Amino acid sequence: MVKAWYMDNDLSDQRLEHHRNPPEFVSLEDLYKKTGVEYFSINVNTYNSDGVLDKIKKDRGYTYEDEIVCSKECLPNYEEKIKSFYEEHLHTDEEIRLVLEGSGYFDVRDGKDQWIRIAVSAGDMIVIPSGIYHRFTLDTNNFIRAKRFFIGEPVWLPYNRPADDIPCRKDYLEKLEKGFVSAY
Repeated sequence: MVKAWYMDNDLSDQRLEHHRNPPEFVSLEDLYKKTGVEYFSINVNTYNSDGVLDKIKKDRGYTYEDEIVCSKECLPNYEEKIKSFYEEHLHTDEEIRLVLEGSGYFDVRDGKDQWIRIAVSAGDMIVIPSGIYHRFTLDTNNFIRAKRFFIGEPVWLPYNRPADDIPCRKDYLEKLEKGFVSAY
């Protein structure tokens, strides 16, 4: 089950938990209210046959998927890629990830521009809304295998901060102000 918390400002190893002192955890309900990030629990042993993932894909219009493995052994230019994933950015489309093995962190900005760290592991599926500033890093296990989902052909172009004039960013800020409505 996914866990989320507000991050400290320590700039040491990005793969560490980086809890505030004392820790400030964020519930899934508050994570959604503060950021629009949605969470689904998927059984990685039965997702190919139980219909749960298929229903989510159908309801949300996900028509393309692939799989990515991030590890020193499997990812070309590993150090460079991990640094680029950790650069604060946004996308014009949702970022959807289902973790099949391993673990890592997605960091997202709340409405007060504070980092919330989301720890994901096998069975966690998160939907990061378009227009939100975020970043990704592996944890100290240095391994994750995940499915990526897209509506139509994949658009995988990050816009590094600042990108406040992009329409998806303006749309996101409007939703943040008015409150998010789940697409599911």
